[in-house]
Amino acid sequence: MKTLKYLFDRNLAWANAIKEENPGFFEALSKQQDPEYLWIGCSDSRVPANQIVNLPPGEVFVHRNIANVVVHTDLNCLSVIQFAVEVIKVKHIIVCGHYGCGGIKAAMENHEHGLIDNWLRHIKDVVRFNAEKLEGLEFDDRHDLLCELNVIEQVANVCNTTTVQRAWKNGAELSVHGWIYSIRNGIIKDLDMCITSNEQLTKKKVQE
Repeated sequence: MKTLKYLFDRNLAWANAIKEENPGFFEALSKQQDPEYLWIGCSDSRVPANQIVNLPPGEVFVHRNIANVVVHTDLNCLSVIQFAVEVIKVKHIIVCGHYGCGGIKAAMENHEHGLIDNWLRHIKDVVRFNAEKLEGLEFDDRHDLLCELNVIEQVANVCNTTTVQRAWKNGAELSVHGWIYSIRNGIIKDLDMCITSNEQLTKKKVQE
């Protein structure tokens, strides 16, 4: 029976290296979880949350799915947001998409992909909402822009969750951010979507 022994070997080497550098690291890590950030990102293996912001384990609470989508019927995502905001008391929720996203590309194609098409429907809605902005662009440019527009839409969805709305109503210090990551150069771009209140969210909608 195959047990992926080489992964256990790599884990042991990693743990030993951490303990050699910082003997009390895992003991301290095991006693509490107190991150300030909730990261909602894509499942893509090339976009590891902690690594691309250079933070150690314990600093980022993470939820990932295909194309970093926040859906108001997704109890998994909604539960993560509630736990992060109400139990861990994070101060920042970061929605981070990435250029070259396979989920975004699949949503742009005109053929069936199977079960995933039900999930991609949410991205197709973003295409519909932004048809004028996307019209006439070459495929690569349209793909990049849709990656950005999808993040902006998901930031709005996060802001409109009952958890975030309740937190703001109760005066919580909570910001929702929209970022996008480039796999080509490793750099994160701020999409100028930092929302800290329902009033700011409403103002942002009016400006758009």
